Amino acid sequence: GEIVAILTEKLPDFTLYKFRHTAFTVGKGNSMRSQLTYPTLNEAQRLKRLAPPTGKVRMVLDTDTFNEVDDQFAVTHALLSPASMNVEAIYAAPYYKRSIAGPGAGMELSYQEILHLLHRLNIAAEGLVHRGSPAFMADATTPVESAAAHDLIERAMTASGDEPLYVVAIGAITNIASAILLEPAIIERIVVVWLGGHALYWPTAREFNLSGDPHAARILFDCGVPLLQLPCWPVVSHLLTNIPELERYVEPCGAIGAFLTERVKSYHDEHRGWGKEIWDLAATAYLVNPDWIETTLVHSPILTSEQTWSSDQRRHLIRTATKIKRDAIFRDFFDKLAAFTGNK
Repeated sequence: GEIVAILTEKLPDFTLYKFRHTAFTVGKGNSMRSQLTYPTLNEAQRLKRLAPPTGKVRMVLDTDTFNEVDDQFAVTHALLSPASMNVEAIYAAPYYKRSIAGPGAGMELSYQEILHLLHRLNIAAEGLVHRGSPAFMADATTPVESAAAHDLIERAMTASGDEPLYVVAIGAITNIASAILLEPAIIERIVVVWLGGHALYWPTAREFNLSGDPHAARILFDCGVPLLQLPCWPVVSHLLTNIPELERYVEPCGAIGAFLTERVKSYHDEHRGWGKEIWDLAATAYLVNPDWIETTLVHSPILTSEQTWSSDQRRHLIRTATKIKRDAIFRDFFDKLAAFTGNK
């Protein structure tokens, strides 16, 4: 398999970990295939971007909405939190399961699911929702063109280091990585919040969002973009709910509450003693109240070809979540849903 080699000895001017982000992708026989150079952030700039957000932020949401039942909760939560975030765009992300034709079909199903949600929230979709990548990345150097990637570039270029655009991604990271390859300058203007992979001490990084497009995931961790990683196991996996709780606090809340509850009920036949992760809520919750997500700074991990984590203390810093406050997050969601529908 392909590996990412740090060719410091052979190339003395190669200073990837001093914020001139240049990565070499090599194949069999160590033949250099490509070279990518990304914009650089100094340590002060990076630490400022990695600090938890304060006040209302600009954001876009990248979601494989039809893949699971938790994306729908995150989309709803974001749109019902205008005091914390201005949702400028929603991007449909690709995903693949055996039941569908391919990643492009997953993206289209997600696009349609977003429209269903917006209809029940009485929000116009025109200009807000954009189709994403019709395929996963074939390698780590070739972007997948899409309306979502180009919209992200356009919006990011209007942001700044002092007021960055938050890119909240809760699916395969194809759209975002493609935008970075198409216009690397956005690295200096965005902060990515990605729910993907597992904790860095976990035996494997293999997880649905990461494994869907590992090329895109490598770009995310290697390019130097300011990043908060929300690991699935064993961190956001604590965001569990169950049918009785949803029937009490969600289902009575109008068309949107009934829709969300039915999505969860239909996910599993046996509801007795069953709980469902709604882990995507962690991503939007971070922008509502960062205190609900405990985090720490770590050196960006290296994603191996076996989809495990490797480490190098010379790499740039990212932020990763270590613990979540499950009750506070769900309480905020329930309260906002009730206020929106008048079901107090």
